[in-house]
Amino acid sequence: MKTMMRISGVLLLVCSVVTGFSSTGLSAEPIYIALSAPLTGTYAEYGQNFKKAMTLGLEWINADGGINGRPIELVIGDSKGDPKESAALAQKFTSDKRIVAELGDFTSTCCLAAQPIYQRAGMVQLSPTSSHPSFAPGSPWSFGIIGTQAGEGPFMARYASETLGKKKMAVLHINNDWGIIAKDMFVKGAKAIGSEVVVVEHYFEEERDFTGVLTKLRGMKPELIYICSMYNDAALISKQREKLGWTDVSVMGPGSLYSPKLIEIGGGAVDSLYTSSLFFPKDPRPEVQKFVKGFEAKYDATPNLFAAIAYDAFNLLAATIRKSGTDRKAIRDELAKTKDFPAVAGNITFTEHGDVVKEYRKLVIRNGQFEIY
Repeated sequence: MKTMMRISGVLLLVCSVVTGFSSTGLSAEPIYIALSAPLTGTYAEYGQNFKKAMTLGLEWINADGGINGRPIELVIGDSKGDPKESAALAQKFTSDKRIVAELGDFTSTCCLAAQPIYQRAGMVQLSPTSSHPSFAPGSPWSFGIIGTQAGEGPFMARYASETLGKKKMAVLHINNDWGIIAKDMFVKGAKAIGSEVVVVEHYFEEERDFTGVLTKLRGMKPELIYICSMYNDAALISKQREKLGWTDVSVMGPGSLYSPKLIEIGGGAVDSLYTSSLFFPKDPRPEVQKFVKGFEAKYDATPNLFAAIAYDAFNLLAATIRKSGTDRKAIRDELAKTKDFPAVAGNITFTEHGDVVKEYRKLVIRNGQFEIY
């Protein structure tokens, strides 16, 4: 693996290049695709899943002759989940004339911070996971394939009210772009079907003691608490809720919670937690099982939603370049035409805004495992 380093001010950006074609015999000029993801820091588990899944897809494509005989090289930058570093990577990637398109970042906040840079440079920014409703419509060069909180929020509200029969709800959300919109869309969806949201509270990313806010939420006596967070925060919140003895409330959160790490960290405190997903590894579809078995064989771990959606994003971009060639604008124009692209986390058809409408699955944790509800 080759390593490239660049110092911009006092910020050190480290990028690695994944080739995956050392034994394939491909010798034509490579096609360079960039990946911006949090490989270290709070969201490292998500970023590492991005890298693993895309590397698997890259190796399979290169082993099969690459794109029109040219191998793919993946230039990977660690954003650390920091919007400033994501923007710095965008500057680095767009100024490298070899790079034809970018995949990433993980959080909506990082994606939105980098968006103007990709737009000015005329480079595709394809995020596997940005679900902020303003992301894809914000630039003709930005695309998102996970669906938006405008779809997931109301779905989860219906899950809580119509499926579980919970009518009195509390909401706790992380205070960033994604957390705010996830909260807003759930609250809007709940009120639209006649449910009562009795209290809404937020927390900051650095917080680790949730005792005070949980005590306040408990005082409002909700039937369900909806947690708009990532798996690590939700696990900690659940453990502290259980320690307080608050066990007579149902717990739910968006698909950001769907990770084995939630169960690993949260233990019994997350049992009976409800969430959603676009991907389930036991799905019998051949394309899903090929991916799951290949991922398990390479990494000795079962892929989660974030690995699956990253794999889909990589394959979609590769298929687009196969049709369009490597001109940056041609890639954007071809990508915008995507319709019914077969993907392991649900087929992809872009709206006029560059985002997608997804169908969600209801999940619940039972006996330490995620199950279809």
